[in-house]
Order: sequence, then structure tokens, then C-alpha cells
Amino acid sequence: MRNLVLGLIPLLAGAATSESSGVTFYRDVLPILEKRCQVCHRPGEAGTGSFLAYDSTRPWARAIKAAVLTRTMPPWFASPDYGHFLNDRRLNATEIQTLVAWVDAGAPEGNPKDKPRPKKWTTGWSRQPDIVFETPKPYVVPAKGVLDYVYIVIPTNFENDTWITAGEIRPSDRSVVHHVSAFWRPPGSPWLKNAKPGVPYQVPQSELNRAQEAGEATFEQNAEFLIGYSPGMPPQDFSTDRAAKVIPAQSDLVLEVHFTPNGRAPVEETIQVGFVLAKLEPTRRFVTVSNWSADVAIPAGDANREGHASMRFNAAANLVFLQPHMHLRGKDMTIRLIYPDGRSEIVLAIPHYQFNWQIIYYEQQPLHIPKGTRMEITAHWDNSANNPYNPDPRADVRLGPQNTDEMLVCHTGLTVDRHASLTNLVTVENAPR
Repeated sequence: MRNLVLGLIPLLAGAATSESSGVTFYRDVLPILEKRCQVCHRPGEAGTGSFLAYDSTRPWARAIKAAVLTRTMPPWFASPDYGHFLNDRRLNATEIQTLVAWVDAGAPEGNPKDKPRPKKWTTGWSRQPDIVFETPKPYVVPAKGVLDYVYIVIPTNFENDTWITAGEIRPSDRSVVHHVSAFWRPPGSPWLKNAKPGVPYQVPQSELNRAQEAGEATFEQNAEFLIGYSPGMPPQDFSTDRAAKVIPAQSDLVLEVHFTPNGRAPVEETIQVGFVLAKLEPTRRFVTVSNWSADVAIPAGDANREGHASMRFNAAANLVFLQPHMHLRGKDMTIRLIYPDGRSEIVLAIPHYQFNWQIIYYEQQPLHIPKGTRMEITAHWDNSANNPYNPDPRADVRLGPQNTDEMLVCHTGLTVDRHASLTNLVTVENAPR
């Protein structure tokens, strides 16, 4: 009997050595999840399933393997051939190999003592805001139907100009919110003059058409875009270049909200907007401008309709981020800078656009744009039956706000001297005037 026990000892030791050298959740997988995945895959965020603990991650093992092998997760659509981005989410080959090996081994848990120190995530907010604004009462989103944009005016009551370095918008139920855009409106502005504070307001279509034709959703009216929310969009940071965004004293916060019924039941929706205040005196001002096209006309069945947009810089600026935006028929987008000396540079290429993820691509280092530079965009739409997201390949599609309409936009984050005038910073060359 003693000989039998002694004979088993080498076998058991061998098994222990094999297990300790294999890939385990706590030692090998959890550090990758903390770095790459938990920002979305945790309670209250956009990702399906929570990857904070072994028990909540284990049921998703096969899905994780499939997602990383096809590179559909983490979501990242920029071509590696152009640009260098601070928030590049791509897994490297070693990380992919580790996750796949873990799943193939049966997703072993390993020793809890091997796990890294838990990353501290702020519950709810990605960054704890210094000030929060909230819609005064819930907006009831019906179960079905197509809804026009709703505007909600919220007074800030700021006594002085207020500089913010980050911002985040949090719907209470993401399933009924297509997007939210937050602007500041200066005192006495005629924009939305009929909207009462805190009361949802729908602009008559005739007024929307007139405003669009007049180009009033720009700096000409002195209102300015602050932050946005749409599927997959992270909080926005404005501190690069020691910059910040400014909200002038006594300005109103204006929320442009596109609600989308979930098809199941009415929802009472409340929206919060949080800002991080600047702790240091900013030396530069962060602004967001949009290069967009009004010429959107896509025939039914067209699998490769091409569109263009062009924007000229009338003053020097530093480029901080690019955020391409199209709808369900969006196929690809390429953004090129043409400098005054004739040089041309592709700064972002999205060969396979995905509407479900509205990613902001932050430059690794701010890119200087001289006065006179043009930003040229070339994009394509797929309005054929081969597009699995196409709601109706038999329909001609034009510019419009609904998902079933289309857009060609690149929101562009810039920093300029804090005292610079924004009146004529850029000219969108093919937008209606």
C-alpha cells in the first residue's frame, strides 16, 4: 500500500505542475479583461455580461473566443495603416492567444490569490463629475412609433464662465435613446426661444428646415456643442493640450434628444449630464466642429454609393479626435488632410464601418493643422440586400435624422488658443448656406 501511495505522488505532482503552468482566469485572463473589456462589460454599461468576476465571466467563454478571433471585440474599426490613436482598443496577438487558450482548456478558474488588485470603477459614472444636471421629470417614450427630436433646456445658473475638462451623458435606459447632443446656449439667444426650461420641446418641421438651410446649428448663432451620447460612445475628455471647454456665465444647457421606442413597452426616461471642472487654468480652448455633407442621395439597391464632404480651416488648430458618423447603410469612410503646401495625408480610414459603435478616435499626439488646410472625406453606403443592417433595400435614402435615413459626418475635436475667435474657425464647403 505504501508503495502504491509513493507511486501516485509523482503523478499528482505532475498534474499540479501542469495546472499551474496552464492559463487560468485569475492569473492570465482577468488582467486582460481589466485593461481591455471591463470599461463596457460591467453592470450598468453598454457591454453584454459582466467580466468583473469569474462566475459572471465563465458563461461567456465561448463568445469571448469567437469575438477575439474575429476581432469584433473589443470594437475598433480604424485601419492600422493610418494614424496612431491613444485609445486603440485592439488586442495584441499574445492577448488573443491567452484568451483562446483559456477557453480551449475549459476556462479554468485558477487560484484566487493570483488575481490582480481590482481596478476601481466608479459606479454609474466613468469619472466622478463635479456637477450634474438632470432632466427635471421623466420623458415617457412610447412602445412604438417614430419620434422627432426633443429639445430640453436646463438653466446652468453659472455666475461665471465655467471651464470643463470632461463630460458624460447617462440615459437611465439606453434601449430607448438613439443619441443625445448637449449644447450651451448664451443668454438672450433666439435659438429655441419658445422652449420653456425643463419642458420637452419639439421644433416644428418648418423651423427645422429653415434652421438647417441657414446653417444655424453652428457657431454663427453663438451656441456651441459640448458633449454627445450615442451607442458605444465613451465619455469625452477635453484636457489634452492643457485645454478645456468653456460654458459662458448664465448660459443654458440644451439637450437635443432622439428617443427610439424599444417595441416592448413605454419607458420613463431620465437623462443626466455630468461635467468635470477644470482644476488648473487652461491655456487652450477645446472646440468640436463637424465636417458634413448635405448631398446624401442613395438609390435603392446601390451597394457602393459614394459621398464626399469638405471643410477648410481658416485658422490654425490642433486636431485631438475624429468621430465618424453614418447610419445603418454606412459602409466605409476615409478622412484625409490636404495641407497648404500640397501635401496629403490620410489621418483615419474605417474600411468596415459599424453603426452600433460610435467610436471617438483620439490622436496619440495632437496633430497641428495649419491655416488653409482642408479636410476631405470620402465615404460609401451599401443600400443593397447584402447589407444585413439595411432596413429596406428597396427604398431610396436621403439625408435625415432617423436611423432609416442617412448621414455623412465627422465630428472633429480641436484645441485653439483660449482667446481665439471661433466665428470663422472652419468653413464647411459643401453644406447649404
